[in-house]
Amino acid sequence: MRQESNELHKSTQMKAAFSAAFKATIPVFASAYILGLAYGVIMQSKGYNVFWSTLMSTVAFCGSMQFAAIPLLTSAFNPLQAFLLSVMVNARHLFYSICMLERYRGIGKIRYFLIYVLSDESFSISYALNDEKINRKYYYISVSFFVALYWIGGTFTGGLLGEIIPFNTTGLDFALTALFAAMLFEQVKNAETRKAAVTGTACTLACLLVFGKGAFMIPAMALMLVIFLGGRKTSCF
Repeated sequence: MRQESNELHKSTQMKAAFSAAFKATIPVFASAYILGLAYGVIMQSKGYNVFWSTLMSTVAFCGSMQFAAIPLLTSAFNPLQAFLLSVMVNARHLFYSICMLERYRGIGKIRYFLIYVLSDESFSISYALNDEKINRKYYYISVSFFVALYWIGGTFTGGLLGEIIPFNTTGLDFALTALFAAMLFEQVKNAETRKAAVTGTACTLACLLVFGKGAFMIPAMALMLVIFLGGRKTSCF
């Protein structure tokens, strides 16, 4: 009897977390799906069919770097350049990982999946969870699942459409900039994440002024890392 009660309680928690995650990721669908669609179309225009674009989104699963990698795929292979570019573009995941250390603690081996698919969108939504009634493990899993589904599904759709309908891909990559702007806006709106968002923006602008647009990324990331690590010890973030 107790086992049945536990199973029922677990099922209820899963449904509640799944429903909450779906509602929270609806805005992401409008951005990640369209962004994935744009990626699929651009890949098709460069000679990579729906199989390759979908495989890239499933295995690599790093939206911004996938866009940045398109020129690398269509030019002479330079492993050092590819590595340095990947580090620069994806360095922000260091901060996501640091912030999610405590939240992923104690949720079992599923954390490896969550780490693998941790993205800008899944981090933003998962980190903002403040409802103690929702099971955080099931919520994190559901959020990550939906975000991955939107991105991969969008890429698949874009790849198919690119094969059927000719597209002018000029300006499609701006969708990535729009997505980051929307995420920053959401972080500023949330009182719990506003301080970190403003701090990150200030660091970026300061390094942009000092180092210029061609070299500000790594210094900005390093500055934010120092500030956030120090703030974490003093409970400022």
